[in-house]
Amino acid sequence: MGHLRHGYTNSTTGDGVYVVKCYQGPDAEERLHTERTMLRRYRGRLPVPAVVKVSDTSLTTRWVAGEHGQDLLDDGHAREVLTACGTLLHLVQSMPIRSGKVLVHGDFGPNNMLLEDLGSATLVDWEWAHAGEPIEDLAWCEWIVRMHHPEHVGALPYFFEAYGGPVPSWTERQAAMLARCHQLLEFCSRWEPGGEAEKTWLERIEAVTGWSDRH
Repeated sequence: MGHLRHGYTNSTTGDGVYVVKCYQGPDAEERLHTERTMLRRYRGRLPVPAVVKVSDTSLTTRWVAGEHGQDLLDDGHAREVLTACGTLLHLVQSMPIRSGKVLVHGDFGPNNMLLEDLGSATLVDWEWAHAGEPIEDLAWCEWIVRMHHPEHVGALPYFFEAYGGPVPSWTERQAAMLARCHQLLEFCSRWEPGGEAEKTWLERIEAVTGWSDRH
C-alpha cells in the first residue's frame, strides 16, 4: 500500500482497492467510532466511502475514484470545485437530525473531497462529525480556501451560490473560523504541548484574526 494525502490526526494508506485509515492523537478511539458510525448511517444517502472492516485502531473502506479537490483547485478549476462544495454541503445539511441542529462534517472543504470528471463528489474523513450549526462547515470550507488557496478567494461566491442557504455575515463566519482553530489548538496542546502543531495553530489564529472579507 502507498501513503495517501492525509491530515495530521491519522495515517492513511491505499492500494487502489481499499483504503486503511489509522487514527492518532487524543480521542482516537472516539474519532474512529464517529467515522464508522457516520459512514454506515449515511451510506446510500450521502456520497461516502463504503466501510469494509473495522478494528480497534483502524477503519478500512473501499477505494474511491476521483481527483483530490485541492489538487483540482491548484490546476485551475476553482469554479467547478467550489460549486461542488456548495452543492454537497447543502445536501449534507439536509440530512434529518435532531431538532434545531444540522449534520456537521467537521472538516468540510475541498481537502476532503474526491471529484470524478469535475462532477460527482465523494466526501471523506468523517472523524469530526457531529450535530451542530450550519455556519460550522460553511465557514470552515471558506477557511480552507483562504488559508491554503488564497489566490482563489475570488471564487468563493460560486461556493455560496451553490450552497443556496443563508450566508452569515463576515464577522460571524470569521468568529466560527477562529472557534474551530482554537479547538484544534487545544487538541494539539493535549497531544504534544509546545510542539510544532501547537505553534502552527497559534500562527493560524493570528492570521485569521487579521483577515478581512476582502482577504
